Amino acid sequence: MRQMVAYGIALLLIGHSTQSLAASESARQHSTLRQVGTGVGSAIGTVVYFPFKATFCILGGLASGVTLMVAGSEQAGRVANTACRGTWTITPAIVAGEEPVWFVGNPSGRQ
Repeated sequence: MRQMVAYGIALLLIGHSTQSLAASESARQHSTLRQVGTGVGSAIGTVVYFPFKATFCILGGLASGVTLMVAGSEQAGRVANTACRGTWTITPAIVAGEEPVWFVGNPSGRQ
């Protein structure tokens, strides 16, 4: 359990560091209290959300293996992509309602 929490926090920090550069311009427009609130909300949200997403991806990988035997590699790839792509961390922009959460796949094709 400790390893899962540590892994989730590490992913949270990596996700925030890569997105902080792009969001720095829009972050200047928000108040400090709002930034703190969305930051805390995103950290707590990611700690709660990540285990569900990881479990879904693992189960999707297992289902993809069964699909490979039954329906072929193209369908197996679709199952794996649907299960493992999408949002993995809850960002402050998601908490603020500026971006959607894609639990299953990603319709726009972004990663």
